[in-house]
Amino acid sequence: MLKVAAIQFAAKSDAAQNVKKATELGELAVERGAKLIAYPELCTSRWFPASMRVGNFELAETIPGPSTDIICRFAADNNTVIVFPLFEKAKEKRFYNSAAVVDADGKLLGVYRKVHLPNVKGWHEKFYFLPGDAGFPVFKSKVGTIGVQLSWDVFFPEGSRILALKGAQLIVAPTSNAFASQTRWEKMIAGNAISNSVFYLRANRVGKEGSKDFYGKSFCMDPHGELLHKPAAKRDAVYLTDVDLRDVENTRYEWALFRDRRENLYRGVMERMPGADNLGLPSGKYGGSTLKSGG
Repeated sequence: MLKVAAIQFAAKSDAAQNVKKATELGELAVERGAKLIAYPELCTSRWFPASMRVGNFELAETIPGPSTDIICRFAADNNTVIVFPLFEKAKEKRFYNSAAVVDADGKLLGVYRKVHLPNVKGWHEKFYFLPGDAGFPVFKSKVGTIGVQLSWDVFFPEGSRILALKGAQLIVAPTSNAFASQTRWEKMIAGNAISNSVFYLRANRVGKEGSKDFYGKSFCMDPHGELLHKPAAKRDAVYLTDVDLRDVENTRYEWALFRDRRENLYRGVMERMPGADNLGLPSGKYGGSTLKSGG
């Protein structure tokens, strides 16, 4: 059995304080036996995509960088795999909503960059981030093969399917969800878990930030789309549960969904829906391109 932890906490304005809080709660998880820890989306900062301000680009960090260096040491000291999301500064004028994946020996296995970016009121992500440029990697950690889907990614089932086809046994979903949306997220994650016969661990942001009330309620779904335990409450919390990764292969054998796929008939999924570009709010302009050289 593998004990996993989804850690949720109310973020402060200072990245160092948030990383300190993350490791403090991480220590509680380790004390209770956790061998994989996941944190919420953009957990080193408050929810800055609520508005569009060029000054917020100063919150971005390189990977490796100050925060991930601390997390890598923490992972090595505690023999624990960690999925740690943050605002990534990559090459000049290229910024991403990312998650660093660290193995139990402290090695940085790689980075997942969020592919699907929303532009809705209070989630102005296309202003701050470019869409992920590395596809859907899986990370072969010391506890198993994991994938990452960051928040809005969850609503695009193609990503979860690709991760499963690449061998993912557990998909980690760091989120920043607010208002009365919990039921919708549970349903979508359950659908992804069932259709791909994978475990899904969701770590959600918590706390009041401006008009947003991030509700926490982190949880873990099994390959049958069932909650393993009642979701966490609406406060700082360490959500712990045991998963048996052998259930992935057992469920895939029992239901045989991957045997019955008709790959030759799925080319239509690559088509663009007519009128899709006119849906929702205008996509908006990427703000990173306006920064001075060196930004």
